[in-house]
Amino acid sequence: MTTETIEATREGTLWREAPPYFDDLEIGDSMESSGRTVTEYDVVSFAALTGDWHPQHADAAWAKESPFGRRIAHGMLVLSYALGLLPIDPRVVLALRSIDGAVLKRPVGLGDTIRVRARLADKRVLGAETGLVTLAVRIVNQADELVARMEIVVLWRRQTEAAEAPPSGDELSPLQDGRLLA
Repeated sequence: MTTETIEATREGTLWREAPPYFDDLEIGDSMESSGRTVTEYDVVSFAALTGDWHPQHADAAWAKESPFGRRIAHGMLVLSYALGLLPIDPRVVLALRSIDGAVLKRPVGLGDTIRVRARLADKRVLGAETGLVTLAVRIVNQADELVARMEIVVLWRRQTEAAEAPPSGDELSPLQDGRLLA
C-alpha cells in the first residue's frame, strides 16, 4: 500500500494532509493503514512490559502442542498496534475516550502482517470546542482475514474562534484544566 492510497482525498478517506476538524467529518469516511509485521521482538517485549508470559506467547514447544499450533501475539498487543497504525493527528484528535466491543477473531502469529481499516461510525458534539467521534475499526491479516474488531471513541477538536486563537492567560478551557467534557 502506498502513501497515496492512505492520503487519497475525500472518496471516504478519514485523514488527509490537512487534518479535518470535527465538523468537516462525515459518517462513512474511512481509511486503510499500511501494514505492520509482528515479530519475535514485539511479542517478547510486550510480555516483559506487561508481565504476561503465558506459554501461548512465550514457549515455542508448549505453543506447538496448543490448538493454535504456534506462538501467537497477545490480543492486547494486536489492539495496541491497531491504534498505533491509525494516523491520528494531534492537532485535531485530543484523547482516546474508550475502546468498546473489542473482539479477537483469529490469532496473529509471529511473522503475520496486520493492517487497519477504520470507518467513521458516529459523531456527537460535546460543546463549542470538541466532539466525540466513534470509529469502527477492523484489523485484518496478510490474507485479508479479519483478526479483530473494535470501536474506539476519540475526543476531536472543533474549529472555533477559540480553537484558532490561543486563550488569554485568564481563561481556562475545559481541555486546559485537565477535564474532558462528558
